[in-house]
Amino acid sequence: MRYLPLAFSLLFHLRAQYILIPMDETQSQHLRAYGLVYGLLTRGVNVDWLLNYRGGSFAFLETGWALAELERRQIRYEPLSIGAYGEMLSYISRPEVNMDVVRLEKAPRVAVYAPRSAEPWDDAVQLVLLYAEIPYDVIYDDEILSGKLAEYDWIHLHHEDFTGQYGKFYTFRDKPWYKAMTRELSYIAARWGYRRVPDLKLAIVKKLREWVVNGGFLFAMCSATDTYDIALAAEGIDIVGEIYDGTPADALANTKLRYDPCIAFQNFTVRLSPYDYEFSDIDTGERRRQVREEQDYFTLREFSAKWDPIPTMLCQNHRSVIKGFYGQTTGYEMHLLKPHVVVMGEYAALSEARYIHGVLGRGFWTFYGGHDPEDYQHFVEEPPTDVSKYPTSPGYRLILNNVLFPAAKRKKMKT
Repeated sequence: MRYLPLAFSLLFHLRAQYILIPMDETQSQHLRAYGLVYGLLTRGVNVDWLLNYRGGSFAFLETGWALAELERRQIRYEPLSIGAYGEMLSYISRPEVNMDVVRLEKAPRVAVYAPRSAEPWDDAVQLVLLYAEIPYDVIYDDEILSGKLAEYDWIHLHHEDFTGQYGKFYTFRDKPWYKAMTRELSYIAARWGYRRVPDLKLAIVKKLREWVVNGGFLFAMCSATDTYDIALAAEGIDIVGEIYDGTPADALANTKLRYDPCIAFQNFTVRLSPYDYEFSDIDTGERRRQVREEQDYFTLREFSAKWDPIPTMLCQNHRSVIKGFYGQTTGYEMHLLKPHVVVMGEYAALSEARYIHGVLGRGFWTFYGGHDPEDYQHFVEEPPTDVSKYPTSPGYRLILNNVLFPAAKRKKMKT
């Protein structure tokens, strides 16, 4: 049953009390299910997230809007009586069953941190948000420096270089998009009184860190993940080549890095060559290039739903093995993670973390290595992914788990 026929839906509307959206292999529109749940939350309808039950299914009291939307989006669903749902909850609550229920109550205010200038690559998060029909704002440095972070609950850091080296794309310096990027960042830096773009980006990173400490939910992919911590560790130290900021990098920079401010990584070494595509030794990308595509995957770890609901929630999926994909930053060296970091997805054979999470103050962060879960090796100036071809993508599901995460009732989110 992909979706209920209209006549049966009307009968169901009169008799049934609950709707179950299964998120196991029987579902044909996993990604759109998240958008429907988000729409319910915006309408004041609470949704139960059934952790580890049939791939992390959703359940809620039926509404006329939901029935119409389920059919429009072709999301598979099942009607449940109050009694049947009660029996399901009773089973989930049994101590020996690794399942639990988290109540989703309020739609998070979502933003994507991305530049206004056109870029020669797509952003997987924006693509999947659009496909799932989850609304979001685009913000950048001006909005953050003018104090607008407090308006949002969840922020994604788009493909970004927080070291201020323009992504180390110097070989593309004659391209119109590269010139537009450097011009935009230089204007913003000057407008806010910063001498260099690296100084501007450090200020942004520190503002975002403060926002997380005060209760924000930060999500990042690709180069935004490692360059975030590199910028914090290198405060007051010039790690940027002369071709980017007009002054040579400090040759002793790696002896001066301070890792205490970093949120995820420690003891790493920065790549000081301005022509080196890598930012540091955090990324495992160079080693992974020895792995054939058909052997490239990572495995989601299993957590206790009743005792570790946060990583359990973030790992909800209909598959535990996720196909790998490249990015400027692809994965993270295990030995460079801080002790408190929770590894949720890993390529164990390479000691590579792909999906990590942590708590910072009253807030949370998640880093997801790679650029696009459905584009194995995305190159500069390639066309964007057509998400409609991947409505059941387990890799995209990990992104959307994070989007719904702030909606969870806080008292259920034990750490």
